[in-house]
Amino acid sequence: MAANPIHRITVEEFRRLPESTGDYEYELHYGELVPLSRPKLKHHILQAKLRNLLRPLAPSGGWLDSEVAFRALPEYDFRVADVAFVSPERWKTADPEDNIHGSPDLVIEILSPSNTAHEMYDKEQLCLATGCREFWVVDQDARYVRVARTNGPSAVYRTGQHVPLQVLGSDASLSVDDLFA
Repeated sequence: MAANPIHRITVEEFRRLPESTGDYEYELHYGELVPLSRPKLKHHILQAKLRNLLRPLAPSGGWLDSEVAFRALPEYDFRVADVAFVSPERWKTADPEDNIHGSPDLVIEILSPSNTAHEMYDKEQLCLATGCREFWVVDQDARYVRVARTNGPSAVYRTGQHVPLQVLGSDASLSVDDLFA
């Protein structure tokens, strides 16, 4: 007897599910529904701080915001970045009736106690393979920013250092001290 194949949920089926009102939000990972615990206030405060520090440095015509939904894999993947930037070139082609196709140029994830190393690595690899040029992991407890790039090695930035903002097309940088002040 052959095993029944697992039914993968499409993005369209995912969108028809009722809104979550409990302790969890949901994303679609490779066609599977994945519960994510709702973040605490300190998570939202750091999201706002990142957005406010980066927005003046981002080029006009692009999009930088928090809670940015995107479809890394068009049919079976629906994720949300804590903070993301979409370049002006890609933003011009975005369909306002859909979500970003592929990963944003910059994806920033703020670690939460529920995140696993495997989960972060998987998301990093998926994003870097589907349009993301930089993937940041921000650890507010250990006070560092880890940056993985498509065009070079990963780097960790700590207190007293600055994260270069090449992905924003800028010579500017983000002070790790300012981020965690």
